[in-house]
Amino acid sequence: MKIISVTGYKKSGKSLLIEKLISELIKRGHVGTIKHIHNTDLNPKGTDTRRHMDSGADKAIGVTSTGAAVYSSNTTLEHALDELANAGMDYTVVEGFKDSHLPRIVMGDLELPYTVKKLSTGPNGITDATITELLNIIEQQPEYYTLDSLIVYMKRHPRINEAGAIGSFTGIVRQKTGEIETKALEFESYEGIAKQKLQQLENDIKERKGIIDIKIYHKTGWVMPGEDIVYIVVAASHRQQLFLALSDAIERIKTEIPIWKKEHTTTGEFWVEGHL
Repeated sequence: MKIISVTGYKKSGKSLLIEKLISELIKRGHVGTIKHIHNTDLNPKGTDTRRHMDSGADKAIGVTSTGAAVYSSNTTLEHALDELANAGMDYTVVEGFKDSHLPRIVMGDLELPYTVKKLSTGPNGITDATITELLNIIEQQPEYYTLDSLIVYMKRHPRINEAGAIGSFTGIVRQKTGEIETKALEFESYEGIAKQKLQQLENDIKERKGIIDIKIYHKTGWVMPGEDIVYIVVAASHRQQLFLALSDAIERIKTEIPIWKKEHTTTGEFWVEGHL
């Protein structure tokens, strides 16, 4: 899933820009949006869904003849992004969230980090050429994956009718190893080379008999105990082919991909060879 944030003052034209981006992005895939809403209760007191939440429900869904609304006790941007990725979105446009680390298009004279494009023109200055430029910028952004989003990707594969199984491996941060407790793991990589090597690994495994497709996603940066590090998802004709592909991919990531792991533990910090 490609993500872009659009930020600007009120009446800067950001909503109109988002509408134009959505109209073009839906020609390329599934599109979701996230809006940062201030001082508005979307699930007001007196409604049944609010009563459900007040009684302890983690999530409530209101369904009408024209649509549905999901209410959740989790209000983080990261949770919302995961929800859209899990639903199989190819693109997500985020309105607002000035404090996020997302790549952003800024409307007006705001000075913000992570800006990939600044537009000084008002709503009337958003031309077709501008939209084309912004679409190219969006396509250059890194992919955002969850395990569920990779499984959705596999189920949409044009050859999925040849598959008899979809299998996955998820590497997570182990918190305790004997008496040692891990506080965090830190991953670094040669980004361009690592991406190229992962692509080559995927291509090698896809050439095997019975393998429909394989997708690998490895996080970099800081990962906390219990959080996911790496996803490997394989679609194959038979389970034996699938299990072997998963096992081989795990071992080859450890030995071939230029990603390095630093452990932050209760006994000190150190780099580790073989990062999974």
